[in-house]
Amino acid sequence: MELKERVIKVLDLLEEHYGPTKCYLTHENAWQLLIATILSAQCTDERVNMVTKELFKKYTSVKDFAEADQAELEQDIRSTGFFRNKAANIIGCCRMLLSEYGGEVPSDIDKLIKLPGVGRKTANVVRGNIYGIPSIVVDTHVRRVSNLLGFTDSQDPVKIEFELMELLPEKNWIAYNTQIIAHGRKICIARRPKCEICFLAGLCDHIQKNKESGDDQ
Repeated sequence: MELKERVIKVLDLLEEHYGPTKCYLTHENAWQLLIATILSAQCTDERVNMVTKELFKKYTSVKDFAEADQAELEQDIRSTGFFRNKAANIIGCCRMLLSEYGGEVPSDIDKLIKLPGVGRKTANVVRGNIYGIPSIVVDTHVRRVSNLLGFTDSQDPVKIEFELMELLPEKNWIAYNTQIIAHGRKICIARRPKCEICFLAGLCDHIQKNKESGDDQ
């Protein structure tokens, strides 16, 4: 089966099993999602949502974060890990939002990635979920599962992003992000994949290669 044909079958099955999915980070607006995504680096969405539930009650605006005491903010977000860098980036990011963009989160990726603590992944989360701009978000699940499916053989997030943009229909970009995360959490689990019940097994490059080599996993 040609790769493009296999891609369409994978996308159809993802849609069938997971349907329209939404961002897993709880937010009410662009700046909340931006901050939540910064916090999500090396941290689970579940933990971030626990932290932001109280965080966004204490800091209710971009201005509040821009004027936050760094030591205090560090303690507020401590459980997300790397809290010193994250606190510094959040404060710096919000100060730049105020000084450069009137407190609004820009949609342009070149402007977003100039904000402290914002890389392409964070920028694309905001662009896709807030502005509806087709974007590929390469997190650990997207990287790992896309590799297993044979959609890419790279480990570099930026290279993977552009390879997937070339391979996947643009209309599927946003859905692919969250559907693959769902699949990575429920079935294609990193250290204990449930290949025996995976509805993508017949289309998975990793599984097919292992069958050919006589390996069960």
